[in-house]
Amino acid sequence: MRELFTSFQRACLRTCVILTTTFGLVFAAHAVDPDGFPAYVETLKAEAREHGISEEAIERAFADIRFYERAVSADRNQPEFTITLDTYLPRAVPDWKVQQGIRKYEEHRELLEEIGEKFGVQPRFIVALWGIETNYGGFTGNFRVVSALATLAYEGRREAFFKRQLMQALEIIDAGHIEPEQMRGSWAGAMGQTQFMPSSFLSYAVDFDGDGKIDIWNSFPDVFASAANYLSQVGWDDSKTWGRQVRIPEDFDTSVAGLSTKKSLSEWQALGVRRFDGTDLPTRDIEASLIIPDDQTGRIYLAYHNWDVLMRWNRSNYFVVAVGHLADRIQMGR
Repeated sequence: MRELFTSFQRACLRTCVILTTTFGLVFAAHAVDPDGFPAYVETLKAEAREHGISEEAIERAFADIRFYERAVSADRNQPEFTITLDTYLPRAVPDWKVQQGIRKYEEHRELLEEIGEKFGVQPRFIVALWGIETNYGGFTGNFRVVSALATLAYEGRREAFFKRQLMQALEIIDAGHIEPEQMRGSWAGAMGQTQFMPSSFLSYAVDFDGDGKIDIWNSFPDVFASAANYLSQVGWDDSKTWGRQVRIPEDFDTSVAGLSTKKSLSEWQALGVRRFDGTDLPTRDIEASLIIPDDQTGRIYLAYHNWDVLMRWNRSNYFVVAVGHLADRIQMGR
């Protein structure tokens, strides 16, 4: 299982760019003395040798190492703001992104359907993840991953986590999948069009085009298959969708909400839950959880098994809704 930032920590790659523009947020750097960084890098090199990384890979990876003040600033000053799903969703899934997703699906239909069949994942969800994570590869981040991870390890707030990710990034370089200068991603080290952390790359990334390298930066076959393999490995069920928006009665007992509570659709029906249009829930015998991302006046969902799977990718209900909403709109628009 790849290691994830919880809640909005990983989602900041996507949302902080949008929200910085929208709300005028400015990140202020905390004081971290960069003068000690070169000596710290030498300790990282020593650990890399102990980790089994070749001397040649270490020299290439650290040849142009730099301290990223911006990474420290972003990590320590992630935006605090009040936002609801009703204000977040139009920004995360604007109409232009839906239309672009439909075009991308059609452009890569044959490949997507082949991968979807192999891994048991509906192609629309592969495209939706691609769209939410990096705007279909349009924004993958321009930080050199080795430098970003080394900087954040040196910062010290989550040293063990980032040091472990750095060692795994060096494994990827040592295996010949990518050159260090081409290994670029977010300030937190999330890489390529799938925004995999190095641990995720090693666990789930796939060489689908068969060229001997796993390239989640440039190879569409590798990008799509890696996303599909991730979902498949953590339990995706392609016989079901992700969830549905619903209504609840005014006097509903919200203590039953949350992913830890599972009830059949007939049980939710008996408690007064209805489709968003007010009609009865489907009669299909499947379990679901009731999710209230904001409060009872906001959007409310019945979450199926695949909601839980998407939470393994990013532990944010907002992220899951954005992916599911985009996937649904791509399906409706095709």
